[in-house]
Amino acid sequence: MAGYRTRWAVAAALVGVVGAGSVACGGGEDSPGAQVSEAVSAVPDLWASATAEAQRRFDEIKGGIDAKKDVTLGDPVRGRDGRTTVEVDVRNTADRTRSFLVQVDFTDPDGGFEDAVVVTVSDVPAGKSGTGTARSTHELPGDVRAEVERALRY
Repeated sequence: MAGYRTRWAVAAALVGVVGAGSVACGGGEDSPGAQVSEAVSAVPDLWASATAEAQRRFDEIKGGIDAKKDVTLGDPVRGRDGRTTVEVDVRNTADRTRSFLVQVDFTDPDGGFEDAVVVTVSDVPAGKSGTGTARSTHELPGDVRAEVERALRY
């Protein structure tokens, strides 16, 4: 049931993004209703694109170990360009230098999907921590939260 709710939240969140693009591009119909209709029909493609790219990056890692518990995020900060960044801290509990691949999902206050980005924190020495920065792929509206969707140590 939570997956179903998440898909609808993703669709609702992306309607605004696609709708803005429809207005900027101009279509055959200038009415707001037509623009929203176009936006709604494109939502699955946009969500699929964001998650497919993240999945592709994770599929490239062979022999990675789940490291979600070793990742913490700072507070999201909105830049002058409207894009949101968040500091990603990883702790290497392994006995040798490792790298981390972390998917950060940006959500609205209700948990609705806004964006997904993947960040690599490379060559973290054994027993040490490393940092990286996750940056949204586009301008995000208002108050957003960041959460670790998944992480691999390799």
